Amino acid sequence: MRAIDVRDLVESPGSSKTVRVDEAVEGLHMELAEVPGDQPLSGDLTLQSVVEGVYATGTIRGTMALRCARCLKEFTQPFDVEMHELFPIRPGPEDDYGLGEDLTLDPEQMVRDSVVLSMPFSPLCTPDCLGLCPRCGGDRNLGQCTCTEEVVDPRWAGLEQLFRDP
Repeated sequence: MRAIDVRDLVESPGSSKTVRVDEAVEGLHMELAEVPGDQPLSGDLTLQSVVEGVYATGTIRGTMALRCARCLKEFTQPFDVEMHELFPIRPGPEDDYGLGEDLTLDPEQMVRDSVVLSMPFSPLCTPDCLGLCPRCGGDRNLGQCTCTEEVVDPRWAGLEQLFRDP
């Protein structure tokens, strides 16, 4: 994402401006969720001048490509992520973001952090997804599994009694 010049805001405390964001961001992914690198993120950021620096708020929208944690079916889902972050003029070691020395604000890391944190850890294609058969790997959402009953090794048969309800 391109850096935003905020010199006019820093020099005028209390002022604000709205900036349109409409760019793709590479590397937004987790194990079962990602925002494809060619997929642009869009939204409006309102930048407000405060005593400490610039306060950025806004909503970023896009589409995630997800893989169901139960049946591995791929699907897409739109998302809206709210962001509220302070970019201090003189960032300290504990600050996550800060203004550049040339008084520019680079929103990419804020957008990256917000979008990745909003990704579902265990996405489901439907809330009642049945998943895959543990024996044959067939998709149980498509119908009853036709695999045969699992044969228990006779040496372990005695342990099966421990897991039965009384």
